[in-house]
Amino acid sequence: MGHSTRRDFLRTAAGAGLAAGLSGSALASAGKRAATDWVTLGRSGVKVTRLAFGTGSFNGAVQRDLGQEGFTRLVRHAYDRGIRFFETAESYRGMPEMLAIALKGLPRDSYRLMTKYETDPDRRQPAEKMDMFRRQLNSEYIDILLLHCLRPPTWERDYRPIEDAMTLAKDKKVILSHGASVHGLKALRTFPGNQWLDVAMIRMNHAGVAMDTELLRDTSDIGNVDEVVKHTKAVHQQGMGVISMKLVGEGRFKDFAERDRAMKFALNLGCVDCVTLGFKNTAEIDEAIDRIARVAA
Repeated sequence: MGHSTRRDFLRTAAGAGLAAGLSGSALASAGKRAATDWVTLGRSGVKVTRLAFGTGSFNGAVQRDLGQEGFTRLVRHAYDRGIRFFETAESYRGMPEMLAIALKGLPRDSYRLMTKYETDPDRRQPAEKMDMFRRQLNSEYIDILLLHCLRPPTWERDYRPIEDAMTLAKDKKVILSHGASVHGLKALRTFPGNQWLDVAMIRMNHAGVAMDTELLRDTSDIGNVDEVVKHTKAVHQQGMGVISMKLVGEGRFKDFAERDRAMKFALNLGCVDCVTLGFKNTAEIDEAIDRIARVAA
């Protein structure tokens, strides 16, 4: 967290009180949107809360370092505040299992799970890996399964066997929807018009920090915000559900007002259904819930 003033503190406290005092329906009637609102991810039909709890801060290191007890307390705090969408990935070492432990005992139909399929060469068959994901998450089904971190423009051809296996798994209700997360303009340019993607996970903030560039690797270069927004609007218009990540520039936005600008930018574009953030303490969860209540018009 960045340096805060007394004015920032009072503003946060007042916003938190407002969020706590108004239900989702009351906020909606007041013309506001809440972090805890249930939203439908396009043609997938899957309903999630507008704010998702991410477990991949620096590939999960931030959350792993809390230990199971600390992480469970964090997950339960988010759940009690009304956040019911939790996302993880195969590559976040140990996090799917830690998430399953943290959610143990809660009604499965009260929350949604998303995980991501690593696309690096793997000797295991896709069906075998999807069974592994279900074991990791201690769940008979996965609400959303994404191809993880797409970069090349040839991804649809390159990963066709995985896509076909996901389609079959969806038919069998092993997964309820499928899609992809994207890390580069070359891959993102192929998303508009794609009929296989139910859900697109796209990096988004007002400053282009940790966003998509022409390179086939992550870089410190500033991403092309205008182009990312253009493609995001196109896919949303075509019926894809859109989840945005990197809302705080992969943790680089330390200033309170800068985080406000980032969240306001993403949620008021009209093409972002849901946002995901990684947390390391309960204060960050409360701040994010308050921020959405204030900036999402």
